[in-house]
Amino acid sequence: MFGGIALLLAALVYLPLTLLAPLRAAAVTLEVPQEPVVASTPLAFPGYGGSAIGALDRPGLLGQAGSTDPLPMASITKVVTALVVLEAHPLAPGEAGPSTTMTAADVGYYGEYLAQNGTVSSVRAGMTFTQRELLELTLVKSANNYTKSLMMWAFGSQEAYLEATRAWLAAHGLDRIVVNEPTGIDRGNVGPTDQLVELGLLALAQPTIAEIVATPAVGIPNLGVLPNTNALLGVEGVDGIKTGTLDDFGANLLFSADYPVGSSTVTLVGVVLGGPSHSRIDDDILTLLRSTIANFSEVEVVADGQRFGVYDTLWGDSAAAVASEAVTLLVWGEESIATEVVTEDVTTGEAGEDVGDVIVRVGERSVTVDLELALDLDDPGPWWRLTHPALLF
Repeated sequence: MFGGIALLLAALVYLPLTLLAPLRAAAVTLEVPQEPVVASTPLAFPGYGGSAIGALDRPGLLGQAGSTDPLPMASITKVVTALVVLEAHPLAPGEAGPSTTMTAADVGYYGEYLAQNGTVSSVRAGMTFTQRELLELTLVKSANNYTKSLMMWAFGSQEAYLEATRAWLAAHGLDRIVVNEPTGIDRGNVGPTDQLVELGLLALAQPTIAEIVATPAVGIPNLGVLPNTNALLGVEGVDGIKTGTLDDFGANLLFSADYPVGSSTVTLVGVVLGGPSHSRIDDDILTLLRSTIANFSEVEVVADGQRFGVYDTLWGDSAAAVASEAVTLLVWGEESIATEVVTEDVTTGEAGEDVGDVIVRVGERSVTVDLELALDLDDPGPWWRLTHPALLF
């Protein structure tokens, strides 16, 4: 009798303990893929002056060669002038803006810069130009006299312009760019190539400037059709930005170009300073651009449904942890690609349930993809619980 009671009591204790006991989490085995290897080739920089190249949405430079000292910018200075003017007097793309009438002072600027062998465009007192037209004469024609007219219209004096310009340069971290006057005819207007690339990126981020510098020619009333001084426009994706020339220094070009890479578009921005001629630097810039874009590729870093781990339960069920979507990333050269797999504890679950993350880091960028169960992980049921107490407890 006592044996039967003891057996009953044991059953009354054993049954709820086993049937209600919490299950242990499934063991997970990670499967981190081998990092893909992307080939790279050297960048073909010119062998003179200073040069650098970068890309939109990528920090720092892709490469740099030659002098890293501040070098004469020449008419690249006009990009600074245009940015500072537009900060003081905003102008949306396509808008004309207010008009200003040329005076005897503006006519005097023509003679002033002509005497210095600078680029000029004809002017007469009484001619009227919009803000947009003055910007086009500055950035497309590169007319020094109209650049000064734009500066005087915007700020009233060179002193006020210089105060605004120095504040703007400081605010944008361009501390090694020096501007003494608005046109670049002063050899003391200098900048290092790395910061001039940053200047180019800022110019492209200003919609009105980006629109103007990509224009092959502009029609200005009383002056006719004026071609852009940048002869590379439209060649192999080049869409900007500004030429510069000083007789005692050489030819400069701050340039930008767009290239398709797979489903992505890469915008390159670079500068070459101190070239022997514009035809020479144009050829060398195309060579540099080709060698740079050849180092970009799209890489599928995660495939849809790719397995990154397996969950194995004590009762023999198994389910893979797979990526919920594919991810393709733009990779530069031999940029490092690192994959981290983070999983959650899983006991039971349904197919498609979120069980962790795959984190892929390419350079300084990262992307996160959800991991999900490929199959159901079911409860083992009462019979397994009753017959495997050692595994439960």
